[in-house]
Amino acid sequence: MKHIYYGDGKGKTTAAVGIAVRAAGSNLKVLFVQFLKTEFSGERHVLSHTDNVTLTFCPLEIKFTFNMNEQEKQHAAKIFKGIFDRSVTMALTEKYDMLVLDEVFEAINAGMLSEAEVFEFITNAPASMEIIMTGHNPPEKFMQISDYITEFKKIKHPYDKGITGRIGVEF
Repeated sequence: MKHIYYGDGKGKTTAAVGIAVRAAGSNLKVLFVQFLKTEFSGERHVLSHTDNVTLTFCPLEIKFTFNMNEQEKQHAAKIFKGIFDRSVTMALTEKYDMLVLDEVFEAINAGMLSEAEVFEFITNAPASMEIIMTGHNPPEKFMQISDYITEFKKIKHPYDKGITGRIGVEF
């Protein structure tokens, strides 16, 4: 089945990590793919030490998209297209039971991944593969084909007071 965790609230990646850990604990094979994140996101350390979970590459550094110039965006788009293409190949050839595409909607909305290519893969993926997608503002056609949709809504967040993300809590 296909899952979407989206919205402006905190917890989308955390939910994706939780379902990946649950699946891995049930001896399912999980491929965890992250876009617009770095190798230093806190969840990566524990996932890299979890049996049955494979993490794909993340850059060591990447700016927030709103801080990138056009050249940096084009460079990032090449990186993320490569990550997506390799992940699709891995997911299919190595027969993963679950594929997590964390922040995939952010990458699509920032023009760093092709909406059409991602949608084509999602709609043609093996029926036996559970697919988890996260991010803000999923395109409507993804919502139409998904089986689970959970919206995370921010009511209050320290960022509203100018407090930046904290290691171990926000990343």
